[in-house]
Amino acid sequence: MSNLNRRKFIKGTVASSAVLAAAAAGLLTPVSAMAASWPKKAFSSKKVGLVLKSLYGSDQVIESKDVKIRAPIQAENGSVVPFSIKTTIPNPEAITIMVTANAMPLTANIKLPSAGGYFSARIKMAKTSDVQVVVKSGGKLYSSKAKIKVTVGGCGG
Repeated sequence: MSNLNRRKFIKGTVASSAVLAAAAAGLLTPVSAMAASWPKKAFSSKKVGLVLKSLYGSDQVIESKDVKIRAPIQAENGSVVPFSIKTTIPNPEAITIMVTANAMPLTANIKLPSAGGYFSARIKMAKTSDVQVVVKSGGKLYSSKAKIKVTVGGCGG
């Protein structure tokens, strides 16, 4: 057996062992179980209020300065808008990002089990819009908005 084939064999064996150990420990879940938790109704809703009711059972939000949005005032390309959220609200459980002018406003719903109150990503915007962020903590929904102007691109091309 050559050195190259031996290395491939060892890498494959180690990778397979790691996957099997994770599965045995219960760290990997079947795909069907993961799909069951997908909030399909929320992601297919066309109104912000329906998104919040679907995710949290309520659309009552409290405007909060403790939810800070960092995003460009004007995005050159709507298909990749850099965006981050930071909250100082204690014990945040989830962060929801919605682009109100998109056909389906829910952009992301992140559950934060002890991960802290920070999230960063690139979001897709169809056109100039308010972006609303909702942070769930202690059974309450805290919100903040930012208006982002999109000059070209966007979801529609």
